[in-house]
Amino acid sequence: MTDDSRARILRTALALFAERGYHSVSVRELAEQVGLTKTAVLYHFPSKSDIVVALVEPALVESEAVLEAAMSAPTQHARRWSVVEGLVEVWLSHGQLLRMQMQDQALSADSTTFARLRDIALTAQDLIAGPDADFTARVRAAQVYAALSDPVVVFADQPAPQLRAAILDGAQRLLGSKVPRNTTPRIDGSTGVSARSRARGRPGAMTEAMVESARRMRDSGDYTIDEIAAELGVSRATVYRKLTPSDDSTIIL
Repeated sequence: MTDDSRARILRTALALFAERGYHSVSVRELAEQVGLTKTAVLYHFPSKSDIVVALVEPALVESEAVLEAAMSAPTQHARRWSVVEGLVEVWLSHGQLLRMQMQDQALSADSTTFARLRDIALTAQDLIAGPDADFTARVRAAQVYAALSDPVVVFADQPAPQLRAAILDGAQRLLGSKVPRNTTPRIDGSTGVSARSRARGRPGAMTEAMVESARRMRDSGDYTIDEIAAELGVSRATVYRKLTPSDDSTIIL
């Protein structure tokens, strides 16, 4: 069994689940597609729902980091748009997960994952609506939240920059306000466009949320450094740089 078996299982599972649905793909079929035995797949993931947990973890961590950063914004206007812009970037980066969810609500297969998704949705809507929002404003916030993810699935064949611009334009129309420039807190706590947006066009950059994902994967003991790099879409050297020297010593080579 090669060292990248776990990463290959996840990549193949994501593609199959997004195309046909979680419930339509058996562990045996997944194993055949990866070129492993069913026993080998179950060695890495004792159940199919464990595969979903691993697939969704990076998106959950990144979403939670967006919300945490938004809470530190100086105004309600900035908080609202920090959430909107940040979550658009997360969903654009995890479009296959959204397609998987649309197939058969696969991300709800694990109760803990479902609870985190629910909490992200409710927190995001609260931040978009604001603390003194009336019923109409809260409904509008729920509409905006849904509008951040659904177009990523429906228009998956469109270029990301064009799709991002259209989604943000729709959010502006729903909220009746424009995105504030140079005021949105990044995940690193400073201001300007989101850290994830800045990372685009700078191959190999990692946000704090991605670093946290790398630490979680490392701490699980199930990932090699190459698998961590592959999962996050960065180079091996970048993973080393972003983890402290003491952290590096515990990464499986």
